[in-house]
Amino acid sequence: MKKRNVIWLIIAVVVIIAVVALVGWYLKRSEPTIIQGTVECTTYKASSKIAGRIEEMKVEQGQHVAKGQLLYVLSTPELDAKLRQAEAVKSAATALDQKALAGARVQQIEAALNMWQKAQAGKELAQKTYDRVKALYDKGVVPAQKFDEADANYRAMVATEMAAKAQYDLAVAGASKEDKDAAAAQLQQAEGVVSEVESYISDAMVYSPVDGEVSTIIAEQGELVGTGYPVVAILDTSDTWVTFNIKETLLPKITTGMKMKAYVPALDRYVELEVTYISVQADFATWSATRTQGSFDIRTFAVKARPVTDVENIRPGMSVLVNWDELGK
Repeated sequence: MKKRNVIWLIIAVVVIIAVVALVGWYLKRSEPTIIQGTVECTTYKASSKIAGRIEEMKVEQGQHVAKGQLLYVLSTPELDAKLRQAEAVKSAATALDQKALAGARVQQIEAALNMWQKAQAGKELAQKTYDRVKALYDKGVVPAQKFDEADANYRAMVATEMAAKAQYDLAVAGASKEDKDAAAAQLQQAEGVVSEVESYISDAMVYSPVDGEVSTIIAEQGELVGTGYPVVAILDTSDTWVTFNIKETLLPKITTGMKMKAYVPALDRYVELEVTYISVQADFATWSATRTQGSFDIRTFAVKARPVTDVENIRPGMSVLVNWDELGK
């Protein structure tokens, strides 16, 4: 009986020792440092540089779109009216430019020629009259008054003939260089206004800038949107990365270009990441000190890492886990 009690006592001591050792091991073991990140990707917000009412929405939320695919169309009656006005101004400027280049019409040139010929005839008649009166004046037959009248008439006809010839030359030569340049500049200005309005109207049709997936449609068909208002948000899932917020005390273990093994719970698989960016400035978020004395607030830095190879079905918002204790091993 005494021997049995000794055996039970030994067993109890062994059990107690085992329990104490197990508890000690459990208390002394260190928990792995798990860093959690989030998958992100490039987001494009499709908008227009003009304001208008959405006339037709061509895509739906969650739809895959290709680069250059039409997303939505704006109704812009005001711009259509401005285009008609600009085209009318352009037509008038074109007519003026063509008129300046073509010069006077044939009928105008013929009329100027007739006036010059008429002035030449009048000049010849005035010269003959002047010659006769001068001969008679030299003989003393006519008074000085008659001679002065004939001389004045001859001079007037000479000036008239010169003016008529100048009008004829001007009609033949057409517009001056300055007038032609002014007409051409006016035409260029009108063409520029038309091009500007056409550019605005073309922006009424908004296309996808990249291949991606429509994540959000902010405004629906029939709604009025302003200039630059983001109507459709598109995710470029081919350009993904993982963002971690790392405590500054962990930064010594990480460098740009290093690779790390990460677990994606949503995909139930491990992926290899490469660190591509470490923030040069701490974020606003802080971690409170664990002790009130002899410690300090630990700030966090943003670290971005991209998958080394394409990861199928990875999507923005997924969690990514990294065992920080295994880095560099």
